[in-house]
Amino acid sequence: MSLKENINQSLKSFLKEGKELEVSTLRQLMSSVLNKEKEKRYGLSKKDPNASAEELEKKSQLGDEEILEVISSEAKKRREAAEGFEKGGRMESAEKEKKELEFLLKYMPEQMSEEEIRGLVKEAIAKVGAKEIKDMGKVMAELIPKTKGKADSSLVGKLVRESLQ
Repeated sequence: MSLKENINQSLKSFLKEGKELEVSTLRQLMSSVLNKEKEKRYGLSKKDPNASAEELEKKSQLGDEEILEVISSEAKKRREAAEGFEKGGRMESAEKEKKELEFLLKYMPEQMSEEEIRGLVKEAIAKVGAKEIKDMGKVMAELIPKTKGKADSSLVGKLVRESLQ
């Protein structure tokens, strides 16, 4: 079963169970997935104006990896919103965002620990021969394929920055 089918099945069962937080979070996620598919379809139609609607529809379906990118993006939005609400003293809203984030993370691969990321950062720095902060781009280019979907990119960037200073 694809990730998209799994999410749709979950949405149906949460609807039957009357779980509001899960339903609203999955609806927002599916809305983002559909928007991403529309963007992809538009791009494909520009490249191949003679393609049939069915062909475009089929080619524009997101794969599991692309859906993980959407989930990661949605999780990042929740994380940032929670921080913003906390700074503004709106703890109830921050808690809602954190609950949604926690729920979304269930659809992501297991996240790497900070120690695992630090190990990868050390390896990447050694591999590219980075010595100062201006080499951060090279290190990140080495790390991104290894941490994509498994670690928060802002945490990875922070750890790279710390290691290069």
